[in-house]
Formats: sequence, structure tokens, C-alpha cells
Amino acid sequence: MGISVTTGLEQLLSDSSIQNKLSERIGYLGHSCAVTHKLDLGLEAILKTLGKRVIKAFGPQHGFVTDVQDNMIESHDYVHPYFNIPIHSLYGETRYPTDKMLEGIDTLIVDLQDVGTRVYTYITTLALVMERCEKKNIKVVVLDRPNPVGGEIIEGPVLQEKWRSFVGHHPIPQRHGLTMGEVAKLQQKLYSPNCDLEVIEMKGWKRDYFWKDLNRTWVNPSPNLPTMESAITFCGTVLYEGTNISEGRGTTRSLEVLGAPGIEPFSFKERVMKELKQTDLSGFALRPLQFHPMFQKHSGETCGGVHIHPTEASVFHSWRLGAYLLKSFYEEDSFAFKWNDHPYEYETSSLAINYINGSEDLKNWVEKKGSYDDLIKIDQQGHSDFKNLREDILIYR
Repeated sequence: MGISVTTGLEQLLSDSSIQNKLSERIGYLGHSCAVTHKLDLGLEAILKTLGKRVIKAFGPQHGFVTDVQDNMIESHDYVHPYFNIPIHSLYGETRYPTDKMLEGIDTLIVDLQDVGTRVYTYITTLALVMERCEKKNIKVVVLDRPNPVGGEIIEGPVLQEKWRSFVGHHPIPQRHGLTMGEVAKLQQKLYSPNCDLEVIEMKGWKRDYFWKDLNRTWVNPSPNLPTMESAITFCGTVLYEGTNISEGRGTTRSLEVLGAPGIEPFSFKERVMKELKQTDLSGFALRPLQFHPMFQKHSGETCGGVHIHPTEASVFHSWRLGAYLLKSFYEEDSFAFKWNDHPYEYETSSLAINYINGSEDLKNWVEKKGSYDDLIKIDQQGHSDFKNLREDILIYR
């Protein structure tokens, strides 16, 4: 049946003492996967509990209803046709709340389901909200939720300052192992020391829990993360947004499959697995396949590649596998590999891969056809400093 975890939202809904401490003029930042255990939408449940105290809502990237597919596709402000309150987009003309958006509220409740990877922009939106609310003396209340890929494994290099962007706001690894509440505390520690922050903690969550361990339904946190497995593979497959290799967008298992036209999947998988036997990577299976994206990269073409299946999540390092496969695709003779040189999350001064990975080191390693030992060094860059940095902000021990 799984483990019972009570989220911050459910704590708020069931505890009158939490409700009574909230102000009379409240804004709510959420989306369609911010739900209760019974799958009630967070905004609906909060409106039923707090009534007219909630006067406006906000939505992050992919929209308040989580319907927008891609990067740099903006949402617009509107009045919700059912709840009849204004919904402000934090991924539209601006990616932070303006003074006008914040007008009239003195508390902003944040209820966002993250997936545990630095480039997933909900933690950046949280940071920008805190920075703006700090200036306006608006209290921020974060309703904490599980990190679906656990809180123990960290991987991928810590973001270098040069590569800060909307997909990299904090000096944390690609897979950071933090909950939204812990990210909020880190943001307060580093950049928003005077933000009036309260984290409504979960009950029952432990750092070694993955989503599969929880007695909860998976609801897509964005359109292209259809399964709990895709949240695990995402840390490694998101790297391919920086290339012309398809990461499966336009298929039913996006960010789990990788490939391109002209690649013969069985021989590709055979070559890769022979090389991977010389490494310590485990906890996954690669299944050779062909897939046919209906939109995005190679739309309407047949791609050959692999489907990554996590088989033992507690030992699977998805960034490391994704990075190693990146070199394999780069070396593939049957397809002309290219780095994505289009604007990426409003950044235009360098290649997307460097913003995604937080440094130039992975790109350089791929092009130099580096060793697995060198990849491990890149993977672990900054981890010791990060562990020291996060020590006093961890909520769940």
C-alpha cells in the first residue's frame, strides 16, 4: 500500500492553528499537480478552507493548469472561469511577481511539486517570489512536498556562478536532494535573509523515500514528465535539451527515451553496454527501441535509440548515465550530432548545454572523448561545499 506522508498542504487543511495564523489577504502560487491525497486541487481545497481570504493566485512555468508544453512558451494572466479570482502568470511578460501582482496581499502561499533537479524551474520561481516578497514585507508560506527522487543521492556538478540563469539560481548540484521547503530555507540563507518565511513541514517523509514508496498518485508536474520513472531519468535526459538528440518529447514516454534518425538501436545499445561494463553504473536497464516523435525534434521521423528503465532507484545515478550516453551519441557515425545553439530559457550568450549543466566541463569532456574517471570528477564538483552549505537548512534528517 505504500507509506503515508502528509504534505504541507494537508497539514494546513487539517490544522486550524495554522489556518488562524494566516493573514486575511492571501495569494496562492500553485499548479495542477499541487493536490491532496484524494486528488483535490490545492487551490480549490484552500478556497473551501480559507474562503474569501484568498484573493488571487499565481502559476509557474507550464501555466497554472500545467498545460503548456515547452520552454519559452509563455502563459498569460486571466480570471479563472470557475474560481473567479485573477491568475497571474510568473512565466509570461515577467518571471517574477510585479508590485501590481502582489498588491493587496500580505501572505503568499507557495504549493509547488518539484522533481529534484536544479534546472526544473519551480525552485527558481520560488526564489524570485521570495526576493520580491522580501522587498514588499509579504510573508511567504511554503507548503512542503516530497522530492520524488529522494533526498539522499546528489549528482551532477554544482552550478558555477558564471552560468546562473532561470534554470540555475542556486549553487546546488543538478540533482540536489532537497524539498521545496529546504530550497526555501537555502534561498533565505543565501539571498533573502529578511524574507518572512514559514515552511509547513510534511509528516512522515524520510530522505530515502522515492515516489514509488509513497501511497500517492503521480500527477504530471509538467506535461512531459508522464511517470514517476521520468522524474528519475530527467536529471540525465534533460541534458539532451542542449543537443539535437531527441529526449522523447512528442512521444508518450518523454525524457525516458533518447535517440535520433539513422541510429540502429540494437547495435547502439550493444556498443554502449560493452563500454558501461567498465564502469560502476547500475540500477537501470537500457532497452533498444525506435520511436516516432509527433512534435518537437525530428517530428514525423523514426528515431533509433534507447529507453532508460530505472530498476533500482536507490543506486541509479541518472545524471552520470545521461552524461555518458551523451558521449556515445556524440561518437555515433550514423547521425550528425550538434549542440543546441538556439536561445534557451531567455539565455543567448552561450550554448544551452552549459546553462543546463551549470558549467562548460561536460561539453568539453564529451568533445575530448574523456574517460569515465574524468566524468566522475565532473559529477562530484562542489559536492563537499554543498553538503556543508545545506547542513543547517535540512528539515528531514
